[in-house]
Amino acid sequence: MSPIEVTPASDLAEPLSLLETSVRDGEPVPEAFVEELREHVRSGNMEVLAARSEGRTLGVAVLAYRPNIAAGTLFASIEDLYVSPEARRQGMGQALLAAADERCRARKISYVEVQVEDETARSFYTSLGYEPEETVSVLSRSLPIDVPGE
Repeated sequence: MSPIEVTPASDLAEPLSLLETSVRDGEPVPEAFVEELREHVRSGNMEVLAARSEGRTLGVAVLAYRPNIAAGTLFASIEDLYVSPEARRQGMGQALLAAADERCRARKISYVEVQVEDETARSFYTSLGYEPEETVSVLSRSLPIDVPGE
């Protein structure tokens, strides 16, 4: 594989296509949501990093920046990180996380979190210095939303 270049995505089409294939089983992201994402990127609340090699986007990381009142500072969360199967175990994920670290340091952010769903992801992140938060539990709830016209 040729060298890996990680940069903020100026156009979201290719990174979103990669995420649609992987985390949405091919289902396109609704255009209204894509526009919201673009606005968050424009405002600096989020960044979409694209990892490219051999002229193709083979990995993507989505970072969200949020204020934490208790800490009195911003923190970052990795909302999505995905590497194409053919590019795995070749440093693509590490390159994305290294770029995310650089972006966070530039913003003076020292706390980065990620939620994982499986042991493979957990092992990947812990191998790069991420630690389980023993005192934090993630809880979630789905709310019914009325969509006009449905």
